[in-house]
Amino acid sequence: MIDIAPADQLWRSIRREAETALARDPLFGVSLTVAILDQPDLGAAVAHQIGERLGKCAADRQQFARVAREAFQDSPDLVEAASRDLQSIAAHDPATTGLLPPLLNFKGYVALQAWRVSNWLWCRGRTDLAYLLQSLSSDSLQVSIHPSASIGTSVFLDHATGIIVGAFVVIGDDTTILQNVTVGRKSVLPNRAPRIGRGVLLSGGATVLGDVRVGDFAKVGAGSLVERDVPAGCTAVGVPARLTNCPEDVSA
Repeated sequence: MIDIAPADQLWRSIRREAETALARDPLFGVSLTVAILDQPDLGAAVAHQIGERLGKCAADRQQFARVAREAFQDSPDLVEAASRDLQSIAAHDPATTGLLPPLLNFKGYVALQAWRVSNWLWCRGRTDLAYLLQSLSSDSLQVSIHPSASIGTSVFLDHATGIIVGAFVVIGDDTTILQNVTVGRKSVLPNRAPRIGRGVLLSGGATVLGDVRVGDFAKVGAGSLVERDVPAGCTAVGVPARLTNCPEDVSA
């Protein structure tokens, strides 16, 4: 477990990092000022990143940032979720030493926050705009998460390229998902999607399909295909996946 700071406290830390980075490299100044130092809070900074990453022109960038700010103002829990996601990256990624680099540069982080906005739109019946954000995230960030999915907090999309999360998928808190992971339904049971528990690791190239549950703190190995339940704490490897390293004597 990591100690989670509230969003306003986290924002003060981010600003200090930005001021230090600016002093160290003034050539970074204009973009850093616009992205961080000119923003009033974390929600505004994340909204700016969403607009910058998804918009293809200045008008689009302003529009998408405005939609994100609307979502964050209406639902402050989305900003707290963004704060928790960012702190999870800083805690779990050994290549990251601060908060500023993932906020500015990690496309998986931005894609996850863009999904949070699309889910907010979806839940309010604004499905066309929700689908548009999903499509733009897929085009620009190579991450496609259906607006109807349910995702917890402290989630880390590591490297992120090629991640696909389908409709009605449920993903728990503290989950890490690596590149080229697919989580989705099967055509034979279109209304039943995977449920991913808390603290799960989905390794690169893993696929989880159908009416299955991956239990808390389970791991799915790289390139594995999961079509059956994975009990809590177990590791699933191979095609089709078999169970190993289970905390108890659980047979595949």
